[in-house]
Amino acid sequence: MSRRPSLLPKLLSAIPACDITGSPMRWKSSFALLLGACLAHGEAPKTATQRGLTFQISFPTAAHADPITGRVFVILSRDIAHCGPADVVAATMEPCEPRLQVSRTGVPFFGRDINSLKPGESATIDNSDLGSPLAHLSDIPAGDYYVQAMVNVYSEFHRADGHTLWMHDDQWEGQRWQRSPGNLYSKAVKMHIDPASGTIRVIADQVIPPVTVPADTEYVKHIKFKSELLSKFWGRPIYLGAVVLLPRDYDRTTIRYPIDYVQGHFSLEAPYRFDGQNEFSKAWMSDHYPRMIAVTLQHPNPYYDDSYLVNSPNVGPYDDALMQELIPAIEKQFRVITEPYARVVSGGSTGGWISAYLQIFHPSFFGGAWCSCPDAVTFSDVEGVNFYKDDNAFFKMYDWRPVPTINSRFTNGQAIQTSEQRNRYELVSGDHGRSGEQIDVWSAVWGPVGEDGFFKPAFDKSTGKVDKDVVAYWRDHWDLLVYLKRNWSTVGPELKDNLYFFAGDADTYFLNNSTMELDAWLKTTSAPHSQAKFMYGNLKPHCWQGPVMPAQRVIEIAQHIQRHKPEGADTPWWDYR
Repeated sequence: MSRRPSLLPKLLSAIPACDITGSPMRWKSSFALLLGACLAHGEAPKTATQRGLTFQISFPTAAHADPITGRVFVILSRDIAHCGPADVVAATMEPCEPRLQVSRTGVPFFGRDINSLKPGESATIDNSDLGSPLAHLSDIPAGDYYVQAMVNVYSEFHRADGHTLWMHDDQWEGQRWQRSPGNLYSKAVKMHIDPASGTIRVIADQVIPPVTVPADTEYVKHIKFKSELLSKFWGRPIYLGAVVLLPRDYDRTTIRYPIDYVQGHFSLEAPYRFDGQNEFSKAWMSDHYPRMIAVTLQHPNPYYDDSYLVNSPNVGPYDDALMQELIPAIEKQFRVITEPYARVVSGGSTGGWISAYLQIFHPSFFGGAWCSCPDAVTFSDVEGVNFYKDDNAFFKMYDWRPVPTINSRFTNGQAIQTSEQRNRYELVSGDHGRSGEQIDVWSAVWGPVGEDGFFKPAFDKSTGKVDKDVVAYWRDHWDLLVYLKRNWSTVGPELKDNLYFFAGDADTYFLNNSTMELDAWLKTTSAPHSQAKFMYGNLKPHCWQGPVMPAQRVIEIAQHIQRHKPEGADTPWWDYR
């Protein structure tokens, strides 16, 4: 065993690697870390020494007059002609700058924290700084690249629990540092890069402008207000919002309507992507379609683009804020049937988990949940990691054989990314869980507070070692399956047939596995026996939402509401001519 690490350089140079589109990427460092873990049984990689290529990043007073505490990045791309499919702003910006190509499987970028960096001063990124998907600057093949720098600006939060944290204050962009208003960036410049070359100076003199919120229309209305509960918790103004989709003829009637709270990631789009022209819009505005109100909720926070709407010691009392502030504000402003049978939730992925959580934890307030491709409803499979059995989040032990844990896959089973690679991307985006990314927010939402005021992680992002005490906290507070097992005698009778789940059986992130585990247990329930419905799409990826289009899903929801209305209640919201 002691001689094997010396073989790594030869092994790495002999192994070609490709990204998911088949273009050469040379993910040597990712492979080295994984192979090192296999050979050394989880031994942490050694820190790279500083040498060769160095970037010095500064910003002028005209861009930002005060010192900045935050994080600086340098990003390299071979092409700026177009953005990858993961880039949510690809359709609105030309050309596609390197900063907009940063993603889980995107272009190389490298990051470092800065503390009170003044205008004109430089922050250095060198070979000692971690990158993704290439671990260090020395891993960059010599060639021509578009180079861009970014500065993610942090703000000081004096939290109610006594901790003071520096984090990115969301600017209503959905916690995305690549496009957050007030963040700084340089213009992309094409240059020849050699990992052995010297210092390259980059000036971040461009400022991302404020977000433009779409104007209200006859059908679509916007709400945004300061949450007193959340602002008290964070020690800074925290905002809640919603995009409300009204039914046809809303302004011409006085009746009240059922309401569908649609859960998902932060977006300024109308529910179900209503735009007045697409197929869903045509159905929504048609003569014989059920009249309902649909609402997407907005609750970004310093950790992520949504809060999962739970009361979290790290993220804040978002469940209380939802139930005491946001929903009352919506149902006061619009004509809503404020009875549980007519108040439902729906959503996919993160929104699928939120929908399940809200229905299970508030079964007498909501009357149905349509949960598509939900995040892990039990923690036996969280994007490939079994937190109840695995001792390391980066690889699994099979007797003598450590095997890298796969984070994501194609529907044919081919791996896209390992757990180590996925988590390194987050670690480069921000340390202390400040990446604004998915796995970090799970630890923030589901975990306890650490001694430094940031969340206590379920595993070490450098080595993968799992903290079983933190996992126990996750289990006892937020494992939905465990909660149902413990409380079925009281919760079960209220849930009735109010749970609907949809998942592809080849979910990209293995999220179908925990859903199937929940399904299997619910089938064994008694007193009462669960009437929850589960549907699986054959060889469907994330996020399969069932065999019907959104317009038909709304009809199914309306039919569910009709079946559960109190005796004698009429339905003028559908009984029209």
